[in-house]
Amino acid sequence: MEALPQFLQSNIITPLQPLLRPITTSLPTPINDALISLLGANCYTSLVLGLDITKDPECFPLAISKILGIAIVVFSAIVKVPQILKLISSRSAAGVSFTSYALETASFLITLAYNARQGFPFSTYGEVALIAVQDIVVSVLVLVFSGQTATAGAFLAAVIGIGYALLFSGESIVDNATMGYLQAGAGLLGIASKLPQIWTIWSQGGIGQLSAFAVFNYLFGSLSRIFTTLQEVDDKLILYGFVAGFSLNVILAAQVIYYWNTPSSTASKKPSSRKQATSGVQIPAAVSSGVSQSPSVKGPSTRRRG
Repeated sequence: MEALPQFLQSNIITPLQPLLRPITTSLPTPINDALISLLGANCYTSLVLGLDITKDPECFPLAISKILGIAIVVFSAIVKVPQILKLISSRSAAGVSFTSYALETASFLITLAYNARQGFPFSTYGEVALIAVQDIVVSVLVLVFSGQTATAGAFLAAVIGIGYALLFSGESIVDNATMGYLQAGAGLLGIASKLPQIWTIWSQGGIGQLSAFAVFNYLFGSLSRIFTTLQEVDDKLILYGFVAGFSLNVILAAQVIYYWNTPSSTASKKPSSRKQATSGVQIPAAVSSGVSQSPSVKGPSTRRRG
């Protein structure tokens, strides 16, 4: 890691300092304040004003962590949008596991509340709030397109109640000690949330309406979160959860690649089921051609001319 900052400093940053210094020393006050709050006064001085990434060995990894964290939060706002659009356009939930999304929603609600109560930087966990909202939308759509509208309403009500208890009730309902236990369980829920989706893809033999965009964004996001957690958050519960989640995201990504052009069995069975439903019904030729026929008439007239 030490060789990279030295290389960047010598070959890129130092030659550009005459051009960059007038810009970095005249940034607007809101931008300066935001950078100081993100990097701290010491790293702000060395990285932004001094344009030196080698002066303090801790500043360069911190800056990379902050950039990754902000990028993850920004992209998380749209990570599940392709999945939502696929469900709406197809009006089918084939290949998408409701259990997986429900478990992930519960895990994210707990993680959001735990990080907020611990006072960790928002850039290290902000994406869970945005993804949780999208997970709720996906879960409701999966239930609705599976013909379980009443269950969708019950699920939404349960999420609202749990979210209020964890985020807005303070310690009156869930105290900090209990939140610690819940966060340990959230890591297990996060791991468990991947298993139903992995099983669904394997059992159906295809990814169906599952969004590859969301899967690969999760893969890179969980890898980045391991780095940002190591740099900024001294909490093994959170770190182990991201490591386990990354491992299962690798499996999901591998499944997406393997089953890329293979339709799921749920989708492939729909046309055949319709065929079976009509194959046993013999439609009279007159009816199929659009000509009405009286029930009493069984065929062409055979009366003799007298």
